[in-house]
Amino acid sequence: MNHALLLRTDGSFELLDWPKEGQLNALYRAVSCQNIDAVDLSDRLTMWLDDEGLINGSPVNRAATLLYAAHRPPHQRYHGHAVITGGTDRHGNTLGLTQDEIAEIVELHLSHTAVVIPAQRTN
Repeated sequence: MNHALLLRTDGSFELLDWPKEGQLNALYRAVSCQNIDAVDLSDRLTMWLDDEGLINGSPVNRAATLLYAAHRPPHQRYHGHAVITGGTDRHGNTLGLTQDEIAEIVELHLSHTAVVIPAQRTN
């Protein structure tokens, strides 16, 4: 099963099933927008955002902005929910994320947010 990662503006995230077909509609639903834009973070990671997020008043997505800055010199803040997918295959189809990519992004996200991760109980 292929996956994508939704980074919400409130700091929460969700693992999404990445479909083989209907990817554009899945992105529109996840990001809650009508115009989507792709931002390449690397050859293996793409970030999808509302193309009108800044002008329609969507909140800054701190996680998306920090993820971009971890891969490229930052030049702006990103607004609205963001979906992270893999790169593209040789036919230009958008790929899902690997388990290692998901773990790396979630670890980076959690290290830059005020999320408290419960410790294991010992009693």
